[in-house]
Amino acid sequence: MLIEKNVKDFVSQVASNEPAPGGGSVSALVGSLGAALTSMVGNLTVGRKAYEKLDGDKKNRLNENLVKVQASIERLNNYVDEDTLSFNKVMVAFKMPKETEEEKNARKEAIENATKEALEVPLGCAKECLEVLKLQKTFALYGNQNAITDVGVGALLAYAGLEGALLNVKINLGGLKDEKYVDNIQNEIDRILGEGKELKEELLKIVYEKLG
Repeated sequence: MLIEKNVKDFVSQVASNEPAPGGGSVSALVGSLGAALTSMVGNLTVGRKAYEKLDGDKKNRLNENLVKVQASIERLNNYVDEDTLSFNKVMVAFKMPKETEEEKNARKEAIENATKEALEVPLGCAKECLEVLKLQKTFALYGNQNAITDVGVGALLAYAGLEGALLNVKINLGGLKDEKYVDNIQNEIDRILGEGKELKEELLKIVYEKLG
């Protein structure tokens, strides 16, 4: 499992001449790190003096978002391996025999199905990174102010994971024949990217304002 490798070994494998793990797995890991930094800010906030001064609603939001962001870490960690596994399935489909007409048709169908599966993984990763960006505002506003830069780095990483994952979705669209499916996915890409950009900019504005 890629996610179980130490950092040095993971980086070495990415840097090798193998096509996977590639941008999709790296985007998932980057998103997970963004969520992890957000979790750290939450853990440095809950139970501290400044936290005790907050009203009940703000405390509840911090607690609820901390639980949610920790769940996002696990889901994004899973995407690290799922992305590489789905890519490998596409490679297997391309290696299918194509001597007869029947084999050619079977190969085309297998490639189409494997490609759809391969793009659904980074699409799910992008959606999860978007959820992390949504959760981060509470920590930017009410989290431990000594860790405000960690909120900012977390937002940058979550957005990088989001856009990186969407690049991997987009490149897989080019070879698909199902036009309706392609249009639907493109609309999802536009929606997620637009919302993600707005959230990232809003978060960074809060961070810079608090830094003075």
